[in-house]
Amino acid sequence: MTCERLASGNSILHLADPRIKIVLASFLSVEVVFLKTMAALILALIWAIFMLYVTGLKKDILLKRLFFVNVFIVVLWLVIPWSTPGATLFQIGPIGITREGVMLCSAITLKCNAIVMFNMALLSTSTIFALAHALDHLKVPSILVQLFFFSWRYLHVLEEEYIKIKRAAMLRGFSPGTNLFTYKTYANILGTLFVRSYDRGQRVYWAMVCRGFNGTFWLLSHFRLGSRDLILMSGMLILGICLLFVEWSTNWHL
Repeated sequence: MTCERLASGNSILHLADPRIKIVLASFLSVEVVFLKTMAALILALIWAIFMLYVTGLKKDILLKRLFFVNVFIVVLWLVIPWSTPGATLFQIGPIGITREGVMLCSAITLKCNAIVMFNMALLSTSTIFALAHALDHLKVPSILVQLFFFSWRYLHVLEEEYIKIKRAAMLRGFSPGTNLFTYKTYANILGTLFVRSYDRGQRVYWAMVCRGFNGTFWLLSHFRLGSRDLILMSGMLILGICLLFVEWSTNWHL
């Protein structure tokens, strides 16, 4: 599902100024990274879940994205609890699971999920063009904004090309397996995809040059801060202060 489809909605997050949302997403992500107490991390995760609930984004899409994030975290849970020095909680044969390792993995899990949820709630509620427009207003270098926009725009085009090439191979009797023929076939598919992506890039570039493109996106409309933006910004700042207060007032450290 594209960002444009996810961005459709009437919640305060959907209607807010993308510039504010980018700043808030960056602020919350940095703050969560530096939190050290479990109480503050749990509060951040609960608030992130609440924000996702407010957006009304489809659960299957959210769960799919969170699944891919947590696949890597599962690997950490298989290594860190027994490889981190500390007080042993229990033994699994010759392997000792330490309290410090479990707490460290718990913190990583909470931080990663909270950051991903905050960014999904704030950024997935805007179209990719609105985000690129907002980055330009925030004085991000133009070349980086264009690279971000075109990468996202044509990533889906390349995915469609890959599906077409793979489907054509399947129709010709190709059946993937663990053999040299399969590896050669996938190498040919990737090579064909690379050539087609290069040709598509050249056609897009010359089409834009023919329309007068000189490296600058000319924007006819601009963002304006409204009352809902101030409400959102105030709410997120209050959240940030609450997280810091919980961080400083609790002794439930890692």
